[in-house]
Amino acid sequence: MSRATKCRRSRRVRTCKKAATYSHPLTAAMADLLGTLLKAARKSRRVLWTPALLCVCSVLMSWDPSPSLARRFDAAGVSLSLLLPRRRRGNTYQGFIKAIRRRPDLHEHIAGLLRDAMRRMAGPHWLREGWCAFAADSSKFNCPRTAANERAFGCAGKKGKTQGIPQQFLTTLWHMGTGLPWAWRTGPGASSERKQLVNLLPLLPAFSLLVADAGFVGYDLLKTILSTDGSFLIRVGSNVSLLRKLGGFREKKETVYLWPEYDRRTQTRRQRNAPMVLRLIRVHQQGKKTIYLLTNVADESKLSLVSARMLYTMRWGVEVFFRSLKQQLQHRKLRSKAPTQATLELHWAVVGIWMLGLLAVKRVVEAGHDPLSFSVALALYCLRLAAQTTAADRFPLGEQLAAGLKDTYVRHGSKNSRPWPRRKKTRPPGAPSVRLATPVEIRLAKEFHGKSVAA
Repeated sequence: MSRATKCRRSRRVRTCKKAATYSHPLTAAMADLLGTLLKAARKSRRVLWTPALLCVCSVLMSWDPSPSLARRFDAAGVSLSLLLPRRRRGNTYQGFIKAIRRRPDLHEHIAGLLRDAMRRMAGPHWLREGWCAFAADSSKFNCPRTAANERAFGCAGKKGKTQGIPQQFLTTLWHMGTGLPWAWRTGPGASSERKQLVNLLPLLPAFSLLVADAGFVGYDLLKTILSTDGSFLIRVGSNVSLLRKLGGFREKKETVYLWPEYDRRTQTRRQRNAPMVLRLIRVHQQGKKTIYLLTNVADESKLSLVSARMLYTMRWGVEVFFRSLKQQLQHRKLRSKAPTQATLELHWAVVGIWMLGLLAVKRVVEAGHDPLSFSVALALYCLRLAAQTTAADRFPLGEQLAAGLKDTYVRHGSKNSRPWPRRKKTRPPGAPSVRLATPVEIRLAKEFHGKSVAA
């Protein structure tokens, strides 16, 4: 090998090593989450938008409060010149859209990297009340009222009334230990949250606990959760019928059975489905209605009444997550006028708030605080300021994120907002129907003794 060739190779190695270190604190923090994605070399000089540039630009656009996507792209371009000054990229919004449409599954790859980062940084907060618990919930996001969006997503509204606007339906799994999203699925506004949740179940860690509201109750859904070796804690209402004293099983005071008589969708009767042995937990609240929770964890030492109340109360964090995504990051209404771009915009909005939360939670945990105490508004303010700061070496990003916690002072007045005149009034779920099994049902249940869908 000639001396010139050795010199060229050594110079190339030194260049790669220098490129792997980042002077800007925000770039270094993102590199810890994205792993080797930022270090990957460009395959061809003709490629302007690498996966790393697409990811960082999309995240910066999701953080930007500008009213249009073009302005968000311009602001993200300015930040990119500060975060990655040596990276060659495209300068037009149209080229960026074409590049990200050619990689429609890039956000899924990023989600896998962020899940690995969550496992590394969670530490003792990975479990809550002894469980790796996840909350499931859904929400709708408005889209521009274009003909293409109406055909792709449908319009909200009831029959006989004025039709609404196109909407996307988002179902999210929210990790209750760190207060961060774990996985999500999107679809048209009329999508089924139960079907989307079924598609998310394979992404759950083994032996995790799923906590959900009354909208996720169903024999088929609960049976699918049990088939994945998972557990659940789900609220039930008056639309659920339960049985007692079915016989043939080890029954306790809280033992109930979920055994639908007839399923119109699957055209199946009880003779084809075994009774599901469950536990009904009653959570009494002073001045409020009693909450009824259904779980397959029969052992009270693993899931006590106090733990069940605490976990279901923590489920409210997923509602706060949706509020932060819509209100703090201003994604209540998406900006894309085409269905494909609107879908990608919602995907990257979730990735953006996820990366924002990871950057903040990592510093909060290192400072010895609970990850659920981090403030989305303060973290967003720090990251926006860091992305626009030229003197990055003098900006203590880590200290700012570690100090961005929710307020802890004692309020002397109520924080409840004034009643909104057009808000839909929803009544909380009532008590489930619990009755004794009839002799016919007891006789029919004997055929399933030993092979029931038990806890």
